[in-house]
Amino acid sequence: MKCPFCSHADTNVIETRESAEETTRRRRECPGCERRFTTYERVELKPLRVIKKDGSRELFDRSKVKGGMIHACEKRPISDQQIDEAVQEIENRLRANDTDEIPTKMIGDLVMRKLKKLDKVAYIRFASVYREFEDLESFEKEVKILQNK
Repeated sequence: MKCPFCSHADTNVIETRESAEETTRRRRECPGCERRFTTYERVELKPLRVIKKDGSRELFDRSKVKGGMIHACEKRPISDQQIDEAVQEIENRLRANDTDEIPTKMIGDLVMRKLKKLDKVAYIRFASVYREFEDLESFEKEVKILQNK
C-alpha cells in the first residue's frame, strides 16, 4: 500500500481487525515519513440483478428486502438484529446461486421462509402482500397451511 502522505511504496501493517459488514480494517505505518493511517478492505462481489415480474431488470437492493421485512414485523417482538441477520442470510443464499440474475419470486420465497421461522403474524402480513390475496378464502387457506405445520 502506498503512503498517502509521502507516496512511499511500501507501508507496514501494524494491526488488522475485522469490522462490520465483512470489512477488514488495517492500521498502517509508513517507514518513510513514520505517519500512520487506516485502510478498509472489503470484497467486491459481482452485482446481483433482479428479474421483476414484468421481465425488467434492476440491481438487487438489500434495503428493499429489509424494508419489506421491517414493515411485516411492525409492532412484533422481533429485534432489528434478527431482521439484519435474516436479510444477510437471504443475500448470502442469493449470492450462492450459480447465476447473478435472480427472479423476484425466489427473493420473496426466501423472505417468507425466514419470516415463518421468526414470527407467524409477520409471515402472514408479508404473504398477504406478496401473494396478493384477493379474498378472505385465500387468506384463510394460508392460515390453515400455517396451522397444520
